[in-house]
Amino acid sequence: MARLSVLLFLVQIVLAVFALISCLSADKEKVRALPRTIWVLIILFFPLVGSIAWFLVGRERPAGTAGATGTARPAAPARPLAPDDDPEFLASLDERSRREDQERLRLWEEDLRRREEELRDRPDDRDRPEV
Repeated sequence: MARLSVLLFLVQIVLAVFALISCLSADKEKVRALPRTIWVLIILFFPLVGSIAWFLVGRERPAGTAGATGTARPAAPARPLAPDDDPEFLASLDERSRREDQERLRLWEEDLRRREEELRDRPDDRDRPEV
């Protein structure tokens, strides 16, 4: 029986610590029902009840989870999770790559023309008399 009471005490302490961390790190706009300082005092003085109350009532739930009425809030519009899932980002990469390729090709063509002109302007070795 002593082990069970120690285990329940530890669970209560861990729950209170998580509730305090959650309460103190929550944005001011996301704390509901009471001011943050009152929530901290409730969690400290009534660890089990205060922690459970904080998680059920005190903090704003993420979008799409059921509220106190049991109805789910509408989820936020789906956004790509990473840049490589975003079609606009991929299109901008494709456009930038295309521009860079065109610029590189233009520079190569200019270099080729310049080298061809240098070769044309250079005196030919066949025209020189042998010594």
